[in-house]
Order: sequence, then structure tokens, then C-alpha cells
Amino acid sequence: KFLHAGPGYGGSCFPKDTLALMKTGQDHGASLRIVETVVAVNDARKRAMARKVIQALGGSVRGKRIALLGLAFKPNTDDMRDAPSLAIVASLAGDGAKVYAYDPESMEQARPLMPEVTFVDDPYSAAEGADALVIVTEWDAFRALDLDRIKTLLKAPVIVDLRNIYRPADIRKRGFTYVSVGRE
Repeated sequence: KFLHAGPGYGGSCFPKDTLALMKTGQDHGASLRIVETVVAVNDARKRAMARKVIQALGGSVRGKRIALLGLAFKPNTDDMRDAPSLAIVASLAGDGAKVYAYDPESMEQARPLMPEVTFVDDPYSAAEGADALVIVTEWDAFRALDLDRIKTLLKAPVIVDLRNIYRPADIRKRGFTYVSVGRE
């Protein structure tokens, strides 16, 4: 379940468990380099996903509107603990982007954690006038978006799919610039 391309892991268990395992090893003088590397790579992965969005928009997001779909660390929960969206939003907003976000369940939990975000009522409101649409959490509702409508709402037809929920050829055939994770 954890070995899918994406923006990194989050939640209440796996991040805590890997950190606890790493600390236990350190406390007993046993270097657990593989666990230390997993933790470091996961942290770096989240920042790399923000850079992927920035690259998709020509190297700068300053003044750009980003539609971000999915805030919770996984679908079907409102859990924001260590969610990849936290680091991605912080990086994009820190670089001058205006982030408009929608999540079916976690917006109330996300609101105090992301004061720089404008929260909207649905994916289409997020997409309206956006320079790119970024999928961070793989909610089934996002697989069923009316992509023709999305295309008319976006300022530019750019989708950055950090969960690989779409087939690249299908999306590009519809006229989108499509960026995904680990595939062409």
C-alpha cells in the first residue's frame, strides 16, 4: 500500500513509527541507516513535489494561482497529521503562489494549519482561473472530475498529478499539459 508513486507518506502511524524505530536504534547504539534514509527521503520528497509544480509552471509560481485538490494524507479521512499537502502548500505559498484548495473531508482540520490557503467548496471553484491544477490526495471524486469543464475553468490547461490517478496519454489527448510522478 505504501509503494505507490506519490508525494510522500503521512498520517498518524507510519511517520511516528519510523521516527520511533530510528530513535530506538540511536538509543541502543545501532545505526538503522535504512530507516534514517526513509525518513529523510520522505521529507525531501514533499519538497520535491512542490518543485515539480514550480517547474510545470516555467520555474516560478510568484503571483500564480494554484488549484490544489486533496489535503488529507490519504483519501477517506480528515487526518492532516504529517500530510504531504502541508509541506507542498508551505513551499508554494512561500514562493509567492496563491493556493486555492479543496478536500472532501479535511478542510476544517486544514484551515488552522494553512492560514495562507483560500479554501473553496468544490474542485471546480479551485480550478477557476488557476494556472495549474495539482492533485495531492487520490480521492475517488478526483478520478471522476469533468475534465472538459476543468479545462475551460483553468487559465492554462496544466495538471500536476502527484498521485498518478490519470493515464498520461488520455489526459494529453484532451489537450492538457500533464505532469505525473515517475512516468512520462
